[in-house]
Amino acid sequence: MRGVTPESTVVRPGARRSAVYNSPIRETNKVTLLAKSRFLRVAFPLLLAILSLSYCMAAATNLVEAEEQLTVRILALTGPGTLAVEFVNRSSLTQKEVDEIRRAVLVKLADRGEHLVVAEQAAATVRISLSEDLQNYIWVAEVHQGLSDTPAILVSLPRPEAPSAQADAAPLDLHKALLWSQEDRILDAAVIDGNPAHMVVLDPKQATIYKLQNNGWHAEQALPIAHSNPWPRDLRGRLVLRKDHLFDAYLPGVFCRSSANPPLTMTCDHSDDPWPIGLENSSLNAFYAGSRNFFTGALAPGIGKQTAAPAFYSAAALPRENYTLWLFAATDGRLHLLDGMADQSAGKLSWGSEIATLRSNCGSGSQVLASGNAEGSKDTLRAFEFADRDPIAVSQPLDFSGTITAVWTDSTGSSAVAVARDSQAGRYEAFRITLTCNR
Repeated sequence: MRGVTPESTVVRPGARRSAVYNSPIRETNKVTLLAKSRFLRVAFPLLLAILSLSYCMAAATNLVEAEEQLTVRILALTGPGTLAVEFVNRSSLTQKEVDEIRRAVLVKLADRGEHLVVAEQAAATVRISLSEDLQNYIWVAEVHQGLSDTPAILVSLPRPEAPSAQADAAPLDLHKALLWSQEDRILDAAVIDGNPAHMVVLDPKQATIYKLQNNGWHAEQALPIAHSNPWPRDLRGRLVLRKDHLFDAYLPGVFCRSSANPPLTMTCDHSDDPWPIGLENSSLNAFYAGSRNFFTGALAPGIGKQTAAPAFYSAAALPRENYTLWLFAATDGRLHLLDGMADQSAGKLSWGSEIATLRSNCGSGSQVLASGNAEGSKDTLRAFEFADRDPIAVSQPLDFSGTITAVWTDSTGSSAVAVARDSQAGRYEAFRITLTCNR
């Protein structure tokens, strides 16, 4: 059986869709335009500098007030004495900003009679967590004194909106390369790089192993999926490549495991165990609703103190310096952000139900792929970054010829597999998704 020859498509930012004729600029207008352009070259940087200065002044004032309020409220509970203070950053504040906040709070506590010591020597300990939601920074101080715990102290301050200039072009190019096309629904696909390369395609009936030969994929083995219960109507599944054997396959109520060496075998058993989500090293699993098409929200082992998320279709992990920010495309149509302490909602972003993480050498090093539907009939895929908690588009939309049914990050984290149903041909197509830096 011969497969489809791999091919690549790239959407480049700023590419023109059609030529448009413009009337010539008259000579008298050229002087005016030149004067305006010189004025803008001088005025625009000056305007940005003024806005940046205003932003910094407002932010500094808010920080000082919050530091003072936090200090006073801690002292009201502990009184002067020996105190140990620990800081945990779960916000988008930089390490330098956190160090400045820590220094300011410790100085204020010391000035008011607190003797700062290590935890073993302290009469009271305080754990200050710096978190945030979409509008505010939220600082929580947990005070432990003796055998009793006092209520947590909460201080919030608004996050000023930093001035920004719109980029002329998106900084990333998003690519898609066709891996496989067939009439039966494709649930997932995984490419095993090597010489020759191999690929596993998961569908409702089987996991098929293909070998790349003469620029085409040729079937080597088909491993049937044994299951006793009927599949749900909107079936989903995931492949995960393993080091001690070739792969695991997760389907609703069923777990399949391949052998390590060819000729391959695969055993499938009824299972309610959670599915791995996110990147390989994220070690987060989620329970799938066996009769539906989404995850229940129960997590194992959890994100910090959070053991549950809203019911969701897909998830993406964004590593931060001191924690991991998890994004969930929830069944309520909203994007939820969990950092181990708080569940924040980004509202409705006109995203689809499929999101995934990609690691790259571009930007922050981690981007989120999100499905969307701009024209009402055909889906798109676009890359976003989260500088704070707000998504910023960093690529142009990548068009598909129908509906995106799944997006999974591959085992390396540097690419993803997107599955779409071609609305005209009535076939399912699996694509490998990669990105490159545009500048």
